[in-house]
Amino acid sequence: MADWDIKKLRILRTLHELGTVTAAAEALHLTPSAVSQQLTGLARQLGVTLLEAHGRRVRLTDAAHLVLRHAEAVFAQLERADAELLGYLQGEAGEVRVGAFSTSIPALVVPAVRELRGSHPGLAVSVREAEAAEAYELLAEGSVDLALSLAAHAPTPRDPKFTRLALLADPLDVALPAGHPLVDEPGLRLADLAGEQWIFGSSGPWSQITTTACEHAGFVPERAHAAADWDAILAMVGAGMGVALVPRMAMSGSRGRSEPVQDGGGAAVTVRVLRADQPRRHVVAAVRRGAEGAPGLARVLAALRRAAERAAVPPGEAAH
Repeated sequence: MADWDIKKLRILRTLHELGTVTAAAEALHLTPSAVSQQLTGLARQLGVTLLEAHGRRVRLTDAAHLVLRHAEAVFAQLERADAELLGYLQGEAGEVRVGAFSTSIPALVVPAVRELRGSHPGLAVSVREAEAAEAYELLAEGSVDLALSLAAHAPTPRDPKFTRLALLADPLDVALPAGHPLVDEPGLRLADLAGEQWIFGSSGPWSQITTTACEHAGFVPERAHAAADWDAILAMVGAGMGVALVPRMAMSGSRGRSEPVQDGGGAAVTVRVLRADQPRRHVVAAVRRGAEGAPGLARVLAALRRAAERAAVPPGEAAH
């Protein structure tokens, strides 16, 4: 295969455009001897004759014109590559891979991606659903560039492999059957539900979050049913089988002090905001330490922060 030397091809193109070795040398800030040497070397690399004598000047052979025809396509592709690389360096192009837990995807990641598609269409974001442990494994091995998880299940801020950034304190509201006696209770507190049957996971993050919140309110919740899927939890709440804490991010349609929503089976569920003793779960983003300054990644983080700010607006209040 011939050796296509880009630098020497540019010299050949300049000679073709300007007509003489002397003019090409002046334009390229080389000596005429250097131009001739470079073109001789290119001819040897390609295995063809590029120049032929024409009086006191030289002219390009048919082989040289063939070479230039293909070289122009190469130069055009290099220009596109330069433009794309510049866009990457400015955070306008490239790909950022995000690993995120399930409820953060519709609440934070999707709004951030939608914003970036409008403001930076050349910057692609690929999303992979992953809970905390898997997300950090993917981040450490380089399979994702950014991980979203709950702070309680993320590596400590002292972990040298990652940089953590706080995104959102996600409030936990309580889901009640629509006809529950406390649905319209003024100033409902979590402690008022100490005697209820509860629905939450049998293990894992959500089990710990629910039990910790209830313990801070002064009681240990009695788990009547175990589920991790929000549709399943709301279906059981709607059927009167118990009550549950639900993250605000997972209940974007349940805004308001006491607004009924429909569970997956059509039964009514009322979500109440616990204003007096609102428990929260803290959402964090993490990147490999030192990568947070990469322009594309920084743009994605900024978009996630803006999405988190919008998600943090209290129920019933508009963003200003």
